[in-house]
Amino acid sequence: MDNPAETGADFVPPFDKMTDTAITNSTGPGITASIPIILRILPLEFRLLASALFIIWVGAHASLKRPPSAAPTTVTRTGKPLRKVKKREEEDTFTQGLLPSDAIMFPVMAGIVLVGLYYLIQWLQDPAILNKILNVYMTVGGLMSLSAFFAYFIQRGVHLVFPNFIRRNGIVYEFDTVNEIIRPVQPADSTKSGVQDGPIEPAQGPSSPFPFRFFGTSNQNQNALLWELRHLLTEDWKVKLNIHNVVAEKFNFQFSSLLGAVGAVIVVAFYLATGSKPLSNLMGLGFCFGSFQFLSPTTFTTGGLVLSGLFVYDIVMVFFTPFMITVATKIDAPIKLTFEGAGRASMLGLGDIVIPGMVMALALRFDLWRYYENKTTYVPTELTTDLDSGATTTEICHIAKKKPYMDVTGRSGDRFWLSSWMGIFSKPKDDCPEVIRASGFSKTYFYASMIGYTLGMIVTLIVLIIFKHGQPALLYLVPGVLGSLWITGFVRGELKDMWIYTEDGSLDTEDVVVELDGDGNVIKVIDDKEKKLGDEDETKKDKKKDEAEQAKKSAEMRAKGYDLYHFSVRAPPRGGEQEVEVGDKEKSA
Repeated sequence: MDNPAETGADFVPPFDKMTDTAITNSTGPGITASIPIILRILPLEFRLLASALFIIWVGAHASLKRPPSAAPTTVTRTGKPLRKVKKREEEDTFTQGLLPSDAIMFPVMAGIVLVGLYYLIQWLQDPAILNKILNVYMTVGGLMSLSAFFAYFIQRGVHLVFPNFIRRNGIVYEFDTVNEIIRPVQPADSTKSGVQDGPIEPAQGPSSPFPFRFFGTSNQNQNALLWELRHLLTEDWKVKLNIHNVVAEKFNFQFSSLLGAVGAVIVVAFYLATGSKPLSNLMGLGFCFGSFQFLSPTTFTTGGLVLSGLFVYDIVMVFFTPFMITVATKIDAPIKLTFEGAGRASMLGLGDIVIPGMVMALALRFDLWRYYENKTTYVPTELTTDLDSGATTTEICHIAKKKPYMDVTGRSGDRFWLSSWMGIFSKPKDDCPEVIRASGFSKTYFYASMIGYTLGMIVTLIVLIIFKHGQPALLYLVPGVLGSLWITGFVRGELKDMWIYTEDGSLDTEDVVVELDGDGNVIKVIDDKEKKLGDEDETKKDKKKDEAEQAKKSAEMRAKGYDLYHFSVRAPPRGGEQEVEVGDKEKSA
Protein backbone atom coordinates (compact mmCIF):
# COMPACT_ATOMS: atom_id res chain seq x y z
CA MET A 1 0.00 0.00 0.00
CA ASP A 2 1.07 3.60 -0.38
CA ASN A 3 2.67 5.31 2.54
CA PRO A 4 -0.05 5.66 5.17
CA ALA A 5 0.76 9.32 5.38
CA GLU A 6 -0.95 9.72 2.05
CA THR A 7 -4.29 9.24 3.70
CA GLY A 8 -3.47 12.09 6.00
CA ALA A 9 -3.99 14.75 3.36
CA ASP A 10 -7.73 14.85 3.30
CA PHE A 11 -10.39 16.93 1.62
CA VAL A 12 -10.25 20.42 3.12
CA PRO A 13 -12.13 23.57 2.22
CA PRO A 14 -10.63 26.24 0.03
CA PHE A 15 -8.36 28.58 1.98
CA ASP A 16 -7.05 32.04 1.30
CA LYS A 17 -3.49 31.55 0.17
CA MET A 18 -2.96 35.29 -0.11
CA THR A 19 -3.30 35.69 3.65
CA ASP A 20 -2.09 32.16 4.42
CA THR A 21 -5.36 31.30 6.13
CA ALA A 22 -5.63 27.63 7.12
CA ILE A 23 -8.92 26.06 8.11
CA THR A 24 -8.18 24.10 11.29
CA ASN A 25 -11.55 24.00 13.03
CA SER A 26 -15.14 25.09 12.77
CA THR A 27 -14.38 28.43 14.42
CA GLY A 28 -11.78 29.36 11.83
CA PRO A 29 -12.32 31.93 9.06
CA GLY A 30 -14.04 29.37 6.88
CA ILE A 31 -15.93 30.37 3.77
CA THR A 32 -19.14 32.22 3.33
CA ALA A 33 -21.72 30.19 1.51
CA SER A 34 -22.60 33.04 -0.84
CA ILE A 35 -23.38 32.55 -4.49
CA PRO A 36 -20.31 34.43 -5.86
CA ILE A 37 -17.90 32.47 -3.67
CA ILE A 38 -19.60 29.17 -4.49
CA LEU A 39 -19.28 29.95 -8.19
CA ARG A 40 -15.55 30.55 -7.70
CA ILE A 41 -15.21 27.29 -5.79
CA LEU A 42 -17.06 25.06 -8.26
CA PRO A 43 -14.39 25.09 -11.02
CA LEU A 44 -11.77 23.99 -8.48
CA GLU A 45 -13.96 21.21 -7.16
CA PHE A 46 -14.84 20.10 -10.69
CA ARG A 47 -11.14 19.80 -11.57
CA LEU A 48 -10.57 17.85 -8.36
CA LEU A 49 -13.44 15.45 -9.08
CA ALA A 50 -12.47 15.06 -12.74
CA SER A 51 -8.87 14.25 -11.79
CA ALA A 52 -9.96 11.64 -9.25
CA LEU A 53 -12.39 9.95 -11.66
CA PHE A 54 -9.81 10.09 -14.45
CA ILE A 55 -7.04 8.30 -12.55
CA ILE A 56 -9.47 5.73 -11.13
CA TRP A 57 -10.75 4.97 -14.65
CA VAL A 58 -7.25 4.71 -16.11
CA GLY A 59 -5.76 2.79 -13.19
CA ALA A 60 -8.65 0.32 -13.03
CA HIS A 61 -8.43 -0.49 -16.74
CA ALA A 62 -4.65 -0.83 -16.56
CA SER A 63 -5.07 -3.34 -13.70
CA LEU A 64 -7.08 -5.77 -15.83
CA LYS A 65 -5.58 -9.26 -15.95
CA ARG A 66 -6.80 -12.69 -16.91
CA PRO A 67 -9.75 -13.45 -14.61
CA PRO A 68 -10.00 -16.85 -12.91
CA SER A 69 -13.05 -17.62 -15.07
CA ALA A 70 -10.87 -17.65 -18.21
CA ALA A 71 -8.27 -20.15 -19.34
CA PRO A 72 -4.72 -18.95 -20.10
CA THR A 73 -4.50 -17.02 -23.34
CA THR A 74 -3.82 -18.93 -26.54
CA VAL A 75 -3.58 -15.98 -28.95
CA THR A 76 -1.47 -12.86 -29.39
CA ARG A 77 -2.85 -9.32 -29.18
CA THR A 78 -3.70 -9.50 -32.89
CA GLY A 79 -5.55 -12.81 -32.54
CA LYS A 80 -2.80 -15.04 -33.91
CA PRO A 81 -2.36 -18.40 -32.13
CA LEU A 82 0.46 -18.91 -29.66
CA ARG A 83 2.42 -22.10 -30.13
CA LYS A 84 3.10 -22.34 -26.42
CA VAL A 85 0.96 -21.10 -23.56
CA LYS A 86 2.04 -19.56 -20.29
CA LYS A 87 1.33 -21.57 -17.17
CA ARG A 88 -1.18 -20.24 -14.66
CA GLU A 89 1.37 -19.81 -11.89
CA GLU A 90 3.66 -17.81 -14.18
CA GLU A 91 1.15 -15.09 -15.01
CA ASP A 92 1.30 -11.62 -13.52
CA THR A 93 -0.43 -11.38 -10.16
CA PHE A 94 -0.98 -8.59 -7.70
CA THR A 95 1.98 -7.98 -5.42
CA GLN A 96 -0.18 -7.28 -2.39
CA GLY A 97 -3.57 -8.86 -1.74
CA LEU A 98 -5.30 -7.48 1.34
CA LEU A 99 -6.56 -9.60 4.24
CA PRO A 100 -9.47 -8.94 6.62
CA SER A 101 -6.93 -8.13 9.36
CA ASP A 102 -5.82 -5.13 7.29
CA ALA A 103 -9.12 -3.48 8.23
CA ILE A 104 -7.55 -3.02 11.68
CA MET A 105 -3.91 -2.59 10.71
CA PHE A 106 -4.44 0.14 8.11
CA PRO A 107 -6.19 2.64 10.43
CA VAL A 108 -3.71 1.89 13.24
CA MET A 109 -0.64 2.39 11.05
CA ALA A 110 -2.14 5.45 9.34
CA GLY A 111 -2.94 6.95 12.75
CA ILE A 112 0.59 6.36 14.05
CA VAL A 113 2.14 8.04 11.01
CA LEU A 114 -0.35 10.93 11.06
CA VAL A 115 0.13 11.67 14.77
CA GLY A 116 3.90 11.36 14.37
CA LEU A 117 3.90 13.88 11.52
CA TYR A 118 1.69 16.25 13.50
CA TYR A 119 3.96 16.38 16.54
CA LEU A 120 7.04 16.55 14.34
CA ILE A 121 5.57 19.63 12.66
CA GLN A 122 4.81 21.16 16.06
CA TRP A 123 8.36 20.49 17.26
CA LEU A 124 10.03 21.85 14.12
CA GLN A 125 7.76 24.93 14.02
CA ASP A 126 8.83 25.37 10.38
CA PRO A 127 7.92 22.28 8.28
CA ALA A 128 10.28 23.28 5.46
CA ILE A 129 12.91 20.68 6.41
CA LEU A 130 10.28 17.97 6.77
CA ASN A 131 8.81 18.93 3.41
CA LYS A 132 12.20 18.57 1.73
CA ILE A 133 12.78 15.15 3.26
CA LEU A 134 9.29 13.93 2.32
CA ASN A 135 9.62 15.36 -1.18
CA VAL A 136 12.86 13.49 -1.84
CA TYR A 137 11.48 10.28 -0.31
CA MET A 138 8.16 10.41 -2.16
CA THR A 139 9.60 11.43 -5.52
CA VAL A 140 12.40 8.88 -5.58
CA GLY A 141 10.06 6.17 -4.26
CA GLY A 142 7.45 7.06 -6.86
CA LEU A 143 9.71 6.93 -9.91
CA MET A 144 8.53 3.44 -10.88
CA SER A 145 4.85 4.36 -10.60
CA LEU A 146 5.34 7.57 -12.57
CA SER A 147 7.34 5.70 -15.24
CA ALA A 148 4.55 3.13 -15.62
CA PHE A 149 1.98 5.95 -15.73
CA PHE A 150 3.79 7.70 -18.58
CA ALA A 151 4.49 4.43 -20.41
CA TYR A 152 0.80 3.54 -20.29
CA PHE A 153 -0.23 6.72 -22.11
CA ILE A 154 2.67 6.56 -24.54
CA GLN A 155 1.59 3.04 -25.47
CA ARG A 156 -2.04 4.15 -25.85
CA GLY A 157 -0.86 6.88 -28.22
CA VAL A 158 1.23 4.37 -30.17
CA HIS A 159 -1.77 2.06 -30.52
CA LEU A 160 -3.84 4.98 -31.79
CA VAL A 161 -1.27 5.79 -34.48
CA PHE A 162 -0.42 2.14 -35.23
CA PRO A 163 -3.61 0.11 -34.64
CA ASN A 164 -4.00 -3.58 -35.43
CA PHE A 165 -7.35 -3.15 -37.20
CA ILE A 166 -9.21 -0.43 -39.11
CA ARG A 167 -12.57 -0.14 -40.84
CA ARG A 168 -12.75 1.38 -44.30
CA ASN A 169 -15.89 1.54 -46.47
CA GLY A 170 -17.60 -0.89 -44.10
CA ILE A 171 -14.84 -3.51 -44.37
CA VAL A 172 -12.55 -4.46 -41.49
CA TYR A 173 -8.86 -4.63 -42.35
CA GLU A 174 -5.91 -6.02 -40.44
CA PHE A 175 -2.37 -4.62 -40.42
CA ASP A 176 -0.28 -7.68 -41.27
CA THR A 177 3.02 -6.80 -39.58
CA VAL A 178 4.76 -9.94 -40.87
CA ASN A 179 4.20 -9.24 -44.58
CA GLU A 180 3.82 -5.48 -43.98
CA ILE A 181 0.55 -5.12 -45.85
CA ILE A 182 -3.09 -4.38 -45.04
CA ARG A 183 -5.55 -7.19 -45.71
CA PRO A 184 -9.28 -7.74 -45.14
CA VAL A 185 -10.54 -9.70 -42.17
CA GLN A 186 -13.07 -12.48 -42.57
CA PRO A 187 -16.36 -12.33 -40.60
CA ALA A 188 -15.88 -13.09 -36.93
CA ASP A 189 -17.73 -16.40 -37.11
CA SER A 190 -15.50 -17.82 -39.85
CA THR A 191 -12.46 -18.42 -37.65
CA LYS A 192 -11.88 -18.75 -33.97
CA SER A 193 -9.92 -15.52 -33.65
CA GLY A 194 -11.81 -13.49 -36.23
CA VAL A 195 -8.67 -12.98 -38.32
CA GLN A 196 -8.40 -14.49 -41.78
CA ASP A 197 -6.23 -17.59 -42.08
CA GLY A 198 -4.81 -19.10 -45.24
CA PRO A 199 -3.19 -17.33 -48.19
CA ILE A 200 -2.58 -13.61 -47.93
CA GLU A 201 -4.81 -11.56 -50.18
CA PRO A 202 -3.42 -8.57 -52.09
CA ALA A 203 -2.92 -5.48 -49.98
CA GLN A 204 -5.92 -3.19 -49.74
CA GLY A 205 -5.42 0.56 -49.42
CA PRO A 206 -2.05 2.18 -48.74
CA SER A 207 0.95 0.04 -47.86
CA SER A 208 1.88 2.54 -45.18
CA PRO A 209 1.38 1.28 -41.58
CA PHE A 210 -0.63 4.39 -40.74
CA PRO A 211 -4.43 4.09 -40.56
CA PHE A 212 -5.09 7.48 -42.16
CA ARG A 213 -4.87 7.88 -45.91
CA PHE A 214 -3.17 11.27 -46.04
CA PHE A 215 -0.06 9.84 -44.39
CA GLY A 216 0.25 7.08 -46.96
CA THR A 217 3.16 7.15 -49.36
CA SER A 218 4.01 5.34 -52.57
CA ASN A 219 7.73 5.37 -51.78
CA GLN A 220 8.64 1.82 -50.80
CA ASN A 221 11.76 2.90 -48.91
CA GLN A 222 9.74 5.34 -46.82
CA ASN A 223 7.12 2.69 -46.15
CA ALA A 224 9.79 0.21 -45.07
CA LEU A 225 11.15 2.79 -42.64
CA LEU A 226 7.67 3.44 -41.25
CA TRP A 227 7.06 -0.27 -40.74
CA GLU A 228 10.37 -0.52 -38.87
CA LEU A 229 9.23 2.37 -36.68
CA ARG A 230 6.01 0.51 -35.97
CA HIS A 231 7.94 -2.61 -34.95
CA LEU A 232 10.18 -0.56 -32.67
CA LEU A 233 7.29 1.13 -30.87
CA THR A 234 4.81 -1.74 -30.61
CA GLU A 235 6.76 -4.94 -30.01
CA ASP A 236 8.14 -6.43 -26.81
CA TRP A 237 11.89 -6.82 -26.39
CA LYS A 238 13.44 -9.49 -24.20
CA VAL A 239 16.27 -8.52 -21.84
CA LYS A 240 18.54 -11.07 -20.17
CA LEU A 241 21.03 -10.26 -17.42
CA ASN A 242 23.28 -12.82 -15.75
CA ILE A 243 26.10 -12.03 -13.31
CA HIS A 244 28.12 -15.05 -12.17
CA ASN A 245 24.93 -17.08 -11.63
CA VAL A 246 24.12 -14.77 -8.70
CA VAL A 247 21.89 -12.42 -10.65
CA ALA A 248 19.74 -14.06 -13.32
CA GLU A 249 17.01 -11.76 -14.56
CA LYS A 250 14.84 -12.07 -17.63
CA PHE A 251 12.04 -9.67 -18.52
CA ASN A 252 10.19 -8.07 -21.42
CA PHE A 253 9.94 -4.35 -22.05
CA GLN A 254 8.63 -2.01 -24.70
CA PHE A 255 10.16 1.16 -26.04
CA SER A 256 7.37 3.08 -24.32
CA SER A 257 8.69 1.88 -20.95
CA LEU A 258 12.06 3.45 -21.71
CA LEU A 259 10.45 6.71 -22.78
CA GLY A 260 8.25 6.65 -19.67
CA ALA A 261 11.28 6.23 -17.41
CA VAL A 262 13.06 9.16 -19.06
CA GLY A 263 9.95 11.32 -18.72
CA ALA A 264 9.55 10.39 -15.05
CA VAL A 265 13.16 11.34 -14.25
CA ILE A 266 12.70 14.71 -15.97
CA VAL A 267 9.46 15.45 -14.08
CA VAL A 268 10.97 14.48 -10.73
CA ALA A 269 14.03 16.65 -11.35
CA PHE A 270 11.93 19.68 -12.28
CA TYR A 271 9.63 19.15 -9.31
CA LEU A 272 12.51 18.98 -6.82
CA ALA A 273 13.95 22.14 -8.37
CA THR A 274 10.74 24.18 -8.59
CA GLY A 275 8.15 22.63 -6.23
CA SER A 276 5.56 23.13 -8.97
CA LYS A 277 1.98 22.29 -7.92
CA PRO A 278 1.01 20.86 -11.35
CA LEU A 279 4.05 18.57 -11.26
CA SER A 280 3.14 17.57 -7.70
CA ASN A 281 -0.35 16.67 -8.92
CA LEU A 282 1.14 14.71 -11.82
CA MET A 283 3.31 12.72 -9.44
CA GLY A 284 0.31 12.15 -7.19
CA LEU A 285 -1.61 10.69 -10.12
CA GLY A 286 1.38 8.45 -10.79
CA PHE A 287 1.28 7.19 -7.19
CA CYS A 288 -2.41 6.35 -7.55
CA PHE A 289 -1.82 4.59 -10.87
CA GLY A 290 0.95 2.46 -9.41
CA SER A 291 -1.14 1.56 -6.37
CA PHE A 292 -3.92 0.17 -8.55
CA GLN A 293 -1.42 -2.10 -10.33
CA PHE A 294 -0.10 -3.94 -7.27
CA LEU A 295 -2.82 -3.52 -4.63
CA SER A 296 -5.96 -5.67 -4.55
CA PRO A 297 -8.68 -5.98 -1.88
CA THR A 298 -8.84 -9.68 -2.90
CA THR A 299 -12.59 -9.90 -2.19
CA PHE A 300 -15.50 -7.48 -1.91
CA THR A 301 -15.86 -8.45 1.75
CA THR A 302 -12.25 -7.62 2.57
CA GLY A 303 -12.48 -4.40 0.57
CA GLY A 304 -15.61 -3.43 2.48
CA LEU A 305 -13.94 -4.12 5.83
CA VAL A 306 -10.85 -2.08 4.94
CA LEU A 307 -12.96 0.83 3.71
CA SER A 308 -15.11 0.66 6.84
CA GLY A 309 -12.04 0.75 9.10
CA LEU A 310 -10.61 3.78 7.32
CA PHE A 311 -14.10 5.30 7.29
CA VAL A 312 -14.06 5.39 11.10
CA TYR A 313 -10.42 6.54 11.14
CA ASP A 314 -11.19 9.46 8.82
CA ILE A 315 -14.12 10.65 10.92
CA VAL A 316 -12.16 10.55 14.17
CA MET A 317 -9.10 12.30 12.77
CA VAL A 318 -11.01 15.13 11.07
CA PHE A 319 -13.84 15.86 13.50
CA PHE A 320 -12.25 15.07 16.86
CA THR A 321 -8.54 15.87 16.42
CA PRO A 322 -6.48 18.60 14.75
CA PHE A 323 -4.13 16.02 13.22
CA MET A 324 -5.62 15.49 9.77
CA ILE A 325 -6.23 19.06 8.63
CA THR A 326 -2.99 20.38 10.16
CA VAL A 327 -0.88 17.80 8.37
CA ALA A 328 -2.87 18.27 5.14
CA THR A 329 -2.28 22.01 5.05
CA LYS A 330 1.31 22.06 6.35
CA ILE A 331 2.86 19.24 4.34
CA ASP A 332 3.82 20.29 0.82
CA ALA A 333 4.61 16.96 -0.85
CA PRO A 334 3.03 14.85 -3.62
CA ILE A 335 0.64 13.16 -1.18
CA LYS A 336 -2.41 15.11 -2.33
CA LEU A 337 -3.98 16.77 -5.34
CA THR A 338 -4.09 20.55 -5.06
CA PHE A 339 -5.82 23.00 -7.39
CA GLU A 340 -5.58 26.76 -6.96
CA GLY A 341 -7.47 29.64 -8.46
CA ALA A 342 -8.92 33.06 -7.58
CA GLY A 343 -6.92 33.23 -4.36
CA ARG A 344 -8.27 29.90 -3.14
CA ALA A 345 -7.24 26.26 -3.23
CA SER A 346 -8.83 22.85 -2.81
CA MET A 347 -7.04 19.62 -2.05
CA LEU A 348 -7.82 15.93 -1.89
CA GLY A 349 -5.59 13.34 -0.25
CA LEU A 350 -4.36 10.48 -2.40
CA GLY A 351 -5.81 8.07 0.15
CA ASP A 352 -9.29 9.32 -0.76
CA ILE A 353 -8.58 8.18 -4.31
CA VAL A 354 -6.59 4.98 -3.75
CA ILE A 355 -8.72 3.48 -0.95
CA PRO A 356 -12.13 3.63 -2.72
CA GLY A 357 -10.43 3.28 -6.10
CA MET A 358 -8.93 -0.13 -5.35
CA VAL A 359 -12.43 -1.47 -4.67
CA MET A 360 -13.70 0.17 -7.86
CA ALA A 361 -10.87 -1.48 -9.79
CA LEU A 362 -11.90 -4.77 -8.18
CA ALA A 363 -15.44 -4.13 -9.49
CA LEU A 364 -14.08 -3.74 -13.04
CA ARG A 365 -12.16 -7.01 -12.77
CA PHE A 366 -15.33 -8.61 -11.39
CA ASP A 367 -17.15 -7.41 -14.53
CA LEU A 368 -14.49 -9.10 -16.64
CA TRP A 369 -14.81 -12.25 -14.54
CA ARG A 370 -18.59 -12.26 -15.15
CA TYR A 371 -18.02 -11.87 -18.89
CA TYR A 372 -15.83 -14.98 -19.11
CA GLU A 373 -17.94 -16.87 -16.58
CA ASN A 374 -20.86 -16.52 -18.98
CA LYS A 375 -18.63 -17.82 -21.80
CA THR A 376 -17.90 -21.07 -19.93
CA THR A 377 -19.28 -24.17 -21.66
CA TYR A 378 -20.20 -27.46 -19.98
CA VAL A 379 -19.24 -30.69 -21.72
CA PRO A 380 -21.12 -33.88 -20.67
CA THR A 381 -18.93 -36.59 -19.15
CA GLU A 382 -19.37 -39.83 -17.23
CA LEU A 383 -18.24 -39.80 -13.60
CA THR A 384 -17.53 -43.20 -12.07
CA THR A 385 -17.59 -43.54 -8.26
CA ASP A 386 -16.28 -46.54 -6.30
CA LEU A 387 -18.55 -47.48 -3.38
CA ASP A 388 -17.44 -49.06 -0.09
CA SER A 389 -19.33 -52.24 -1.06
CA GLY A 390 -17.05 -52.71 -4.05
CA ALA A 391 -19.69 -51.68 -6.57
CA THR A 392 -19.36 -48.71 -8.85
CA THR A 393 -21.87 -46.11 -9.95
CA THR A 394 -21.83 -44.02 -13.08
CA GLU A 395 -23.56 -40.69 -13.53
CA ILE A 396 -23.56 -38.03 -16.20
CA CYS A 397 -21.91 -34.81 -15.06
CA HIS A 398 -20.35 -31.91 -16.90
CA ILE A 399 -16.84 -30.53 -17.20
CA ALA A 400 -16.56 -26.74 -17.13
CA LYS A 401 -14.50 -25.64 -20.12
CA LYS A 402 -13.27 -22.08 -19.74
CA LYS A 403 -12.82 -19.79 -22.71
CA PRO A 404 -9.18 -18.75 -23.32
CA TYR A 405 -8.44 -15.19 -22.27
CA MET A 406 -7.89 -12.44 -24.82
CA ASP A 407 -5.99 -9.37 -23.69
CA VAL A 408 -8.54 -6.54 -23.43
CA THR A 409 -6.16 -3.80 -22.28
CA GLY A 410 -5.06 -1.04 -24.63
CA ARG A 411 -7.76 -1.65 -27.24
CA SER A 412 -8.96 1.96 -27.44
CA GLY A 413 -6.94 2.63 -30.60
CA ASP A 414 -8.40 -0.36 -32.44
CA ARG A 415 -11.92 0.45 -31.25
CA PHE A 416 -11.51 4.05 -32.39
CA TRP A 417 -10.55 3.06 -35.94
CA LEU A 418 -13.21 0.34 -36.12
CA SER A 419 -16.06 2.70 -35.23
CA SER A 420 -17.19 6.28 -35.39
CA TRP A 421 -15.55 9.11 -33.46
CA MET A 422 -17.64 8.37 -30.37
CA GLY A 423 -17.80 4.64 -31.01
CA ILE A 424 -14.96 4.03 -28.58
CA PHE A 425 -17.57 4.26 -25.80
CA SER A 426 -20.01 1.88 -27.49
CA LYS A 427 -20.03 -1.89 -27.83
CA PRO A 428 -17.93 -3.16 -30.79
CA LYS A 429 -19.93 -4.36 -33.77
CA ASP A 430 -20.45 -8.06 -34.42
CA ASP A 431 -18.18 -8.04 -37.48
CA CYS A 432 -15.19 -6.93 -35.40
CA PRO A 433 -12.52 -9.53 -34.58
CA GLU A 434 -13.18 -11.45 -31.39
CA VAL A 435 -10.17 -9.92 -29.65
CA ILE A 436 -11.86 -6.52 -30.09
CA ARG A 437 -15.36 -7.64 -29.16
CA ALA A 438 -14.01 -9.06 -25.90
CA SER A 439 -12.76 -5.59 -24.94
CA GLY A 440 -16.36 -4.34 -25.01
CA PHE A 441 -17.42 -6.47 -22.04
CA SER A 442 -20.19 -5.08 -19.85
CA LYS A 443 -18.90 -2.86 -17.01
CA THR A 444 -22.06 -2.72 -14.92
CA TYR A 445 -20.47 -2.78 -11.48
CA PHE A 446 -17.63 -0.45 -12.38
CA TYR A 447 -20.02 2.16 -13.76
CA ALA A 448 -22.17 1.82 -10.64
CA SER A 449 -19.16 2.46 -8.42
CA MET A 450 -18.16 5.48 -10.52
CA ILE A 451 -21.63 6.94 -9.98
CA GLY A 452 -21.41 6.21 -6.25
CA TYR A 453 -17.99 7.88 -6.00
CA THR A 454 -19.22 10.94 -7.90
CA LEU A 455 -22.26 11.31 -5.65
CA GLY A 456 -20.05 10.94 -2.58
CA MET A 457 -17.76 13.74 -3.77
CA ILE A 458 -20.73 16.00 -4.53
CA VAL A 459 -22.17 15.43 -1.06
CA THR A 460 -18.74 16.16 0.42
CA LEU A 461 -18.66 19.53 -1.33
CA ILE A 462 -22.20 20.43 -0.27
CA VAL A 463 -21.54 19.59 3.39
CA LEU A 464 -18.21 21.44 3.26
CA ILE A 465 -19.93 24.63 2.06
CA ILE A 466 -22.75 24.37 4.59
CA PHE A 467 -20.66 23.64 7.70
CA LYS A 468 -17.52 25.58 6.66
CA HIS A 469 -15.20 22.89 8.02
CA GLY A 470 -12.82 20.39 6.49
CA GLN A 471 -14.66 17.17 5.71
CA PRO A 472 -13.48 13.53 5.93
CA ALA A 473 -14.07 12.56 2.32
CA LEU A 474 -14.28 8.85 3.16
CA LEU A 475 -17.35 9.62 5.30
CA TYR A 476 -19.26 10.11 2.06
CA LEU A 477 -17.17 8.15 -0.45
CA VAL A 478 -17.27 4.81 1.40
CA PRO A 479 -21.11 4.61 1.58
CA GLY A 480 -21.31 5.86 -2.00
CA VAL A 481 -18.95 3.23 -3.42
CA LEU A 482 -19.92 0.25 -1.27
CA GLY A 483 -23.62 1.10 -1.39
CA SER A 484 -23.65 1.39 -5.18
CA LEU A 485 -21.90 -1.98 -5.57
CA TRP A 486 -23.97 -4.04 -3.15
CA ILE A 487 -27.25 -2.44 -4.25
CA THR A 488 -26.37 -3.27 -7.87
CA GLY A 489 -25.64 -6.85 -6.87
CA PHE A 490 -28.93 -7.08 -4.98
CA VAL A 491 -30.99 -5.66 -7.86
CA ARG A 492 -29.32 -8.00 -10.38
CA GLY A 493 -29.57 -11.01 -8.09
CA GLU A 494 -25.79 -11.50 -8.11
CA LEU A 495 -24.94 -11.08 -4.43
CA LYS A 496 -23.77 -14.70 -4.34
CA ASP A 497 -21.32 -14.05 -7.18
CA MET A 498 -19.99 -10.98 -5.38
CA TRP A 499 -19.60 -13.00 -2.19
CA ILE A 500 -17.65 -15.88 -3.76
CA TYR A 501 -15.48 -13.80 -6.10
CA THR A 502 -11.86 -13.72 -4.97
CA GLU A 503 -8.47 -12.97 -6.45
CA ASP A 504 -6.53 -15.29 -4.15
CA GLY A 505 -6.22 -17.92 -6.90
CA SER A 506 -8.67 -20.46 -5.46
CA LEU A 507 -11.13 -19.91 -8.35
CA ASP A 508 -8.46 -20.43 -10.99
CA THR A 509 -9.21 -24.11 -11.60
CA GLU A 510 -9.09 -26.26 -14.71
CA ASP A 511 -11.61 -28.82 -16.04
CA VAL A 512 -13.80 -28.81 -12.93
CA VAL A 513 -16.60 -31.41 -12.81
CA VAL A 514 -19.97 -29.88 -11.90
CA GLU A 515 -23.65 -30.77 -11.65
CA LEU A 516 -26.19 -28.63 -13.50
CA ASP A 517 -29.86 -28.02 -12.87
CA GLY A 518 -32.56 -28.03 -15.52
CA ASP A 519 -31.75 -24.43 -16.49
CA GLY A 520 -28.06 -25.14 -16.99
CA ASN A 521 -26.95 -23.43 -13.77
CA VAL A 522 -24.20 -24.95 -11.62
CA ILE A 523 -25.68 -26.39 -8.43
CA LYS A 524 -22.71 -28.41 -7.19
CA VAL A 525 -18.96 -28.60 -7.75
CA ILE A 526 -17.78 -32.19 -7.43
CA ASP A 527 -14.58 -32.50 -5.40
CA ASP A 528 -12.57 -34.94 -7.48
CA LYS A 529 -9.95 -35.93 -4.91
CA GLU A 530 -8.23 -38.38 -7.21
CA LYS A 531 -7.75 -35.67 -9.80
CA LYS A 532 -6.33 -33.32 -7.17
CA LEU A 533 -3.89 -35.96 -5.96
CA GLY A 534 -2.93 -36.63 -9.55
CA ASP A 535 -2.30 -32.93 -10.13
CA GLU A 536 -0.15 -32.76 -7.00
CA ASP A 537 1.87 -35.77 -8.12
CA GLU A 538 2.30 -34.21 -11.56
CA THR A 539 3.50 -30.97 -9.97
CA LYS A 540 6.06 -32.86 -7.86
CA LYS A 541 7.28 -34.71 -10.94
CA ASP A 542 7.65 -31.46 -12.87
CA LYS A 543 9.57 -29.93 -9.97
CA LYS A 544 11.96 -32.88 -9.77
CA LYS A 545 12.40 -32.79 -13.55
CA ASP A 546 13.23 -29.07 -13.45
CA GLU A 547 15.72 -29.61 -10.64
CA ALA A 548 17.38 -32.45 -12.56
CA GLU A 549 17.60 -30.35 -15.72
CA GLN A 550 19.04 -27.43 -13.76
CA ALA A 551 21.66 -29.68 -12.13
CA LYS A 552 22.59 -31.10 -15.54
CA LYS A 553 22.85 -27.63 -17.02
CA SER A 554 25.06 -26.44 -14.14
CA ALA A 555 27.36 -29.44 -14.58
CA GLU A 556 27.69 -28.74 -18.31
CA MET A 557 28.48 -25.09 -17.62
CA ARG A 558 31.21 -26.01 -15.14
CA ALA A 559 32.70 -28.45 -17.65
CA LYS A 560 32.62 -26.09 -20.64
CA GLY A 561 32.98 -22.77 -18.83
CA TYR A 562 30.43 -19.97 -18.65
CA ASP A 563 30.10 -16.21 -18.93
CA LEU A 564 30.69 -14.34 -15.69
CA TYR A 565 28.62 -11.50 -17.09
CA HIS A 566 25.98 -11.62 -19.79
CA PHE A 567 23.61 -8.91 -20.98
CA SER A 568 21.48 -9.09 -24.11
CA VAL A 569 18.45 -7.46 -25.69
CA ARG A 570 16.60 -9.73 -28.11
CA ALA A 571 14.14 -8.59 -30.74
CA PRO A 572 10.85 -10.52 -30.90
CA PRO A 573 9.64 -12.53 -33.91
CA ARG A 574 8.53 -10.23 -36.71
CA GLY A 575 4.95 -9.17 -36.20
CA GLY A 576 5.26 -9.03 -32.43
CA GLU A 577 3.86 -12.54 -31.94
CA GLN A 578 5.69 -13.04 -28.68
CA GLU A 579 5.69 -16.74 -27.92
CA VAL A 580 5.63 -17.57 -24.24
CA GLU A 581 7.58 -20.68 -23.49
CA VAL A 582 6.30 -22.96 -20.77
CA GLY A 583 8.62 -22.82 -17.80
CA ASP A 584 10.14 -19.52 -18.87
CA LYS A 585 9.20 -17.25 -16.01
CA GLU A 586 9.21 -13.66 -17.15
CA LYS A 587 8.36 -10.37 -15.61
CA SER A 588 6.61 -7.67 -17.57
CA ALA A 589 8.23 -4.30 -17.16
